Amino acid sequence: MAKIKVSLVKSVIGCPKDQRETVKSLGLGKLHSSAVHNDTPDICGKVRKVCHLVKVEPVSE
Repeated sequence: MAKIKVSLVKSVIGCPKDQRETVKSLGLGKLHSSAVHNDTPDICGKVRKVCHLVKVEPVSE
């Protein structure tokens, strides 16, 4: 299965609570933190919700 690396590039200060919780559920805490996830519909939906806060790049295995 393909993997993606999600990095937090913009602060969640001032964002709605649901977006802050989505960022936290992706495993991102502080600015410039990263997490690697499988490319599943669940993760893609979360990334789409906070696309203005994160950067996504494919991971080669």
